[in-house]
Amino acid sequence: MTLVWRPDYNGTPGKMTLRQTWQPMDSDAAAYITAVETADGQALEEKVKIAIDNFVLGCKADGIWSAIKASCILAGARTLDGALVPLAGTAPTKQGTEAGWNYNRETGLKGNGTDNSLDSGLNMFDVPLSSVHQSVSVSAADTNAGSTSYIGGTFTGPSNSLTEINWNVSSLIFRSRNVSNSYVANGEQDSTGFMGTSRDNSSNFDYRLNGTTGTVAAVALSSTDGDFSVFRRTGFTPTNARLAFYSIGESLDLALLDARVTDLINAFGVAIP
Repeated sequence: MTLVWRPDYNGTPGKMTLRQTWQPMDSDAAAYITAVETADGQALEEKVKIAIDNFVLGCKADGIWSAIKASCILAGARTLDGALVPLAGTAPTKQGTEAGWNYNRETGLKGNGTDNSLDSGLNMFDVPLSSVHQSVSVSAADTNAGSTSYIGGTFTGPSNSLTEINWNVSSLIFRSRNVSNSYVANGEQDSTGFMGTSRDNSSNFDYRLNGTTGTVAAVALSSTDGDFSVFRRTGFTPTNARLAFYSIGESLDLALLDARVTDLINAFGVAIP
């Protein structure tokens, strides 16, 4: 019989029980947890720390960690300040009414839907034209009467290139440095959970929604200078959705990231009293 090592193995011969006490197993996860606890002003629960450790270890085992250039786990932390500690990249900058934010440890962060958004700190030019991903974990869908975006990049310029997950009253629209030939998910406006796009070439991109990945033929168009935004597409109306996670960076396997993010948020639901 061949033994398979698991991140949650407690190290005792003959026992494969889940870890009950956190012992740092990944330096990046440990540094992140320490930063969150400093921002919170108190320690996280052991099982919350284990869930974060397992997430980072899992992403590294899947080969997708290095592609994540800007990310926040918008849940788990005890405070909003802790939730805005970057998992990867620089800390995002809050935009809009300070009192408009509503934070829940289990389900994530919600803006006021009028002027609240996050500047990710990651410039569109800092991600290769034909290697880009964006993702969010949606706990509660938008309820605005018009059209908003959960995440997105700049949209003005010679090519009018869009990178976004757009919400409107009848559908979700997925774009990755394109305008036409976008994926339109009619009737999916109330969808929650993980969703994202990833492009690894100039001819098409993948999208993921409701646990399924598809491909759209769409030529990559150049973008203008500006940062990716969360809770909005830059220059667009902010969403009032509740988000538990976001990531932006180079191309990666969306199904693998989906599994890791879903496990993480589910683990928070169990670990947080």
